[in-house]
Amino acid sequence: MSARRLPAGPLIAFYGDDFTGSSASMEATAFAGVESVLFLSPPTPERLRDFAGYRVIGVAGVARAQSPEWMDEHLPPVFDLLAATGAPVIHYKVCSTFDSAPHIGSIGRAIDIAARKFEGWIPLVVADPGMGRYQAIGNLFAAAHGVVHRLDRHPVMARHPVTPMHEADLARHLAGQTDKTIGLVDFVSVKRGEADARLAHEIAAGARIVSLDVLDEETLIAAGRLIWERGAHPTFGVGSQGLEAALVAWWRHAGLIPQVAPTFRAAPVERIACVSGSVSPVTAAQIALARDKGFVTIALDTARAVDAIEWERETGRATEAALTALSNGCDALVHSAAGPDDPSVAAFRTAVEMSSLAVETANERIGVGLGAILDRILETTRLPRAVISGGDTSGRAASMLGIDALTAIAPLAPGSPLCRAHAARTDRDGLEIALKGGQVGAPDFFLAAKNGGAL
Repeated sequence: MSARRLPAGPLIAFYGDDFTGSSASMEATAFAGVESVLFLSPPTPERLRDFAGYRVIGVAGVARAQSPEWMDEHLPPVFDLLAATGAPVIHYKVCSTFDSAPHIGSIGRAIDIAARKFEGWIPLVVADPGMGRYQAIGNLFAAAHGVVHRLDRHPVMARHPVTPMHEADLARHLAGQTDKTIGLVDFVSVKRGEADARLAHEIAAGARIVSLDVLDEETLIAAGRLIWERGAHPTFGVGSQGLEAALVAWWRHAGLIPQVAPTFRAAPVERIACVSGSVSPVTAAQIALARDKGFVTIALDTARAVDAIEWERETGRATEAALTALSNGCDALVHSAAGPDDPSVAAFRTAVEMSSLAVETANERIGVGLGAILDRILETTRLPRAVISGGDTSGRAASMLGIDALTAIAPLAPGSPLCRAHAARTDRDGLEIALKGGQVGAPDFFLAAKNGGAL
């Protein structure tokens, strides 16, 4: 791949292992002025042709919430689709906090599947300074409330309800999911101008996966250069939106795209509807501020999700409450919990334990229920803008809305842009929507979504 000009056609084709993370990757390129589209399911060749000329093609998925056996069945055709775009970089996008486990959302299993199709070393870029994620000597650090924590001491990720992160060394964590040798290009080598030599040494020593330290703009540019100039044809990479951020940083540094990106902002709306399935304390603070600023917040009794009939009644109740709030001129926000210490979280777990329902099925039911609530709200009110909060929730809920693609409109918070929906349904085509991860955004996120941009 030449550093003198960008090739024609798609530059990056990626699959996101959850919906909110996928929009973060799209944001990284779109707001750099590189036309990007995110499909909410694998597109047909005909649908791809509707977006001819786009340089970044993404597919949002739900692999982060799935078993290795699910991945064995569903990921091979996805990788075939990505390869068929002809993009020189193929990316398996994961969360910037790397939350995964051998039994669920296994990043290692995804790598093993892809490695059978793609040749060459596999770059691993998880850090993204723009998102408050940093990697030093292979260890990941993440910011929370303005304070940077080592991942295994992070106040959110160390307590994640599904994939708590007890290891900050990404190679050690990943080694529990794949037997492939993992190398490292550390930031010391980059700062000394020895990144290429370190990469060559790691590959010669048998590394198939090579983790790239990223701490600042210099190391971000270096990571992008190694991927773009030293990768295979095509290069299969793994990581967060940091991989796209690294490529953008290198393209800018090399003069391949403009240094200054266009300005993106949307107009405010009179009312907005939001649903949240996140149990993150970050989202809890956002819900609390929205309530203080006049949003009507409606709590779901998620313990009722263990019974299909009771859950239908509960979602119906919440829908009617939201419609009443909206008809009274208020904004509506339906949520499953207000943080990990919300009593509803313990009540839900107890209800699941006392039932014969698998927790995965109950979680799926909650996500689908939130999607059904938002679908009916939009059907009734024709609101122009909505928010879905929660990484795992977003995939399930968005699938209920009849949307098949998103393009970015305006930044709201790093990793969660406001997007324009594309759909065959005329009443959903053009809907403005944000998919927000649980750990993402300032306390005023829901207010920013209503106002069309970060406040």
